[in-house]
Amino acid sequence: MKKIIPEYKKENKGHYSPGVLSNGMLYISGQLSKNPDTGEVASGDVRDHAALALANMDRVLNGAGLNRNNVVQCRIYLSDIDMWDEVNEVYAEYFADHKPARCVVPSGKLHFGCLVEIEAVAEVPK
Repeated sequence: MKKIIPEYKKENKGHYSPGVLSNGMLYISGQLSKNPDTGEVASGDVRDHAALALANMDRVLNGAGLNRNNVVQCRIYLSDIDMWDEVNEVYAEYFADHKPARCVVPSGKLHFGCLVEIEAVAEVPK
C-alpha cells in the first residue's frame, strides 16, 4: 500500500490518509466541501459545496497521477436529500461523458457544517 497525501497548507489532524493505493486501485477518503488549505467550508449553496468536494477529490487523484476518468465508483453523502438535483448537475458537469458507479446517501448533518462529502475508488491503468 502507498499513502497519497496531497500538499495542503493546513495540517489535517484526522487519523486517515486522503488516498491509499492498493492492488491497482486508489481508495479516496471522504472529501468534504472544505478547503484543505484554509480550513474554510464552502460559502454559497450546495452547488458550491459539491464543486469544492469534487475539486478536493481531484487533488487526491492528481497526487496519485490519476484523473477523474479513472474513477470507477463514488459515494456522495448529502446533509439533505432535497439537494440531490443540484448536486447531480454539478457532478454531471464534473464527469462529463464519464459515468462511474454511484451511490447518494442522505446522511443528515456532516462535519464542520459541510453540505457534501464524496468518497471514491479509482483504477490505476496498467
